[in-house]
Amino acid sequence: MNDTIPLAPPVAAKKPSAVTHHGITVSDDYAWLRDAGYPKVEDAEVLAHLAAENAWFEARMKPHEETVEALFKEMRARIKEADKSVPQKDGDWLYWIEFEEGAEYKKWWRKPVAGGDDELILDEVALAEGKDYFRLGALSVSNDGKLLAYSVDDNGSERFTAKIKDLATGEHLADEIPGTLSSLVWVAGDTGLVYSLANENWRTDNVRLHWLGKPIDTDIELYHEDDEGFRVGASLSAQEDWIVMAAGDHETSECWLVPAADPTAKPRLVKARQKGVEYDVDVRDGTVWVHANDTHENFRVATAPFDTPDKWETLIEGTDQLYLTGFELFRDFYVIEGRLGGLDRIEIRYYDDPARIEPVEFPEASYSAGTGSNPEYEQTVLRMSYESMISPASTYDYDVATRELTLLKRQEIPSGYDRDLYATERLEIAARDGTPIPVSVMYRKDRKSPGPLHLYGYGAYGIAIPPGFSTTRLSLVDRGFAYAIAHIRGGDDLGRAWYKAGKLESRVNTFTDFVDVARGLIDRGLTEAGRISISGGSAGGELMGAVVNSNPELWGAVVAHVPFVDVLATMLDASLPLTPGEWPEWGNPIEDQAAFELIRSYSPYDNVRAQDYPPLLVTAGLNDPRVTYWEPAKWVARLREMKTDGNELLLKTNMGAGHGGKSGRFQSLHETAEEFAFILWQMGVEG
Repeated sequence: MNDTIPLAPPVAAKKPSAVTHHGITVSDDYAWLRDAGYPKVEDAEVLAHLAAENAWFEARMKPHEETVEALFKEMRARIKEADKSVPQKDGDWLYWIEFEEGAEYKKWWRKPVAGGDDELILDEVALAEGKDYFRLGALSVSNDGKLLAYSVDDNGSERFTAKIKDLATGEHLADEIPGTLSSLVWVAGDTGLVYSLANENWRTDNVRLHWLGKPIDTDIELYHEDDEGFRVGASLSAQEDWIVMAAGDHETSECWLVPAADPTAKPRLVKARQKGVEYDVDVRDGTVWVHANDTHENFRVATAPFDTPDKWETLIEGTDQLYLTGFELFRDFYVIEGRLGGLDRIEIRYYDDPARIEPVEFPEASYSAGTGSNPEYEQTVLRMSYESMISPASTYDYDVATRELTLLKRQEIPSGYDRDLYATERLEIAARDGTPIPVSVMYRKDRKSPGPLHLYGYGAYGIAIPPGFSTTRLSLVDRGFAYAIAHIRGGDDLGRAWYKAGKLESRVNTFTDFVDVARGLIDRGLTEAGRISISGGSAGGELMGAVVNSNPELWGAVVAHVPFVDVLATMLDASLPLTPGEWPEWGNPIEDQAAFELIRSYSPYDNVRAQDYPPLLVTAGLNDPRVTYWEPAKWVARLREMKTDGNELLLKTNMGAGHGGKSGRFQSLHETAEEFAFILWQMGVEG
């Protein structure tokens, strides 16, 4: 036998460490896995341990290589490799993106509306060549169409370098801005860019202006945020005459306006921040439009005179039924987006007739829909997207005058897909407190029940998980799995109250909802205890950690991607990139003993105990600034120490990537194949 193949999982050294808050001491024998030099990770012992875990992962997965490759092959066969988006008009140009056969990354194209040759404006394939990781951040063409500003991250740290390309010559200007974490906004006249830098703690606390051709160190700070929990960004108004600078955390926001033609003018405050009030704004013909939750938690739409932008007059009242998620202003009408009964809703409304409301009608009972790229203010036909769990993604044009949807493109599945073989349902399952929890389910019509079932959940930050389409999901469903999405509290699937019912002191609802959905699916005969695989990432990884602690007997296989499992230690460390901005979501355990005790009661890492655990596959990214690599590493180390079973426990750390794993479309697909191979292996389902 090759002696480089590990014969046993790595055992992390135990190095006693402890912190005391509110008179309570918390011990942590694996705190040393955090490199003291972070964000640089150079500690030899830390790197050796991560390498040992990766070696163990490779050794345990090696016998299943054929399954991984078979899954990867079938997943790849469902992707139309040479593919392009539907061109969209913006000014004098039509823009689109293309993937070439076999390419990991896309190319950005345009051609003149009046006719002419196709023009390649950005080649991600060339930019990514020779790099283990590549991600395009912002991309913005100047108003005159002559310059392209874009930003790239080549290590997963989410610190982007902004560059400017002359589209006539293909050459880059000397201007280069490292360390950005923002959009790139052209000022009027295309003489400068507005952007935000990530500070040393990976927080965007600024809006800056760069004049083209000037040294970067002469850039002007237009706005600085002093609250360390707030993040800042900039955008253009609908008529592109105002720059909107917005600051906020997870519960409070504040907006400022500055002329796009005079960005160094004194910013105009829309309305001073008020704790718990979130709002965003746009400007049209001298009127400020506002989307705010000050009078109803599901938001209202209001307007105000430009000279008194804080005097908001309600245009659309907030209601318990319709959750208003945003609006978009055009010359002749405006669009309201929201959710009604948990399903996406799009309404066309008119400036001159407030009573005229035209909802866009969609054909299925459960679906995901939204407006797409509609860059022109004088738009008369709206680009829209639509999909469901069994309907591939489709691109439509919606003619506002005739109220007709025209199909432009439907996602092609080269290896074949027969929608009639599948069914989808939207169920309601009662949580333990009686609250009905929506669940979206898909399965093959010939599936035998009870059978294996995969349950996905997230439940945080007010992020809804739409019942959309997935080609990779078919690799489980075609092997007899049902696939379910639990729309648990903590997301905003059913409105703002749904989000609030899963955060702060109500956080535990998220975890119990997920468990109760699983039990409800068992009670309905769809599956059985121990035949449920589950997955979630980031805050959804926290969910995975919580439910394997509370109800390990339910799960046959668990995949936790970049899991936020060391919640207490992270929320106690204000020096970490995200922590101050996260306190409105989880609570501040530094100042609030009740928050400390609550987080300690559910933090997955702090609640690992001596019991049997289900099989676990855990992933991490060495350069991840969101969930730092040591959280999953510490969690796995403690699980290895405490668990009383012989089930698989694998940790895979991407040493050259961040929060999203590998960046290429086939590299990331291969990681999904590994995940599914692990699930099939542990569930005893033929690969």
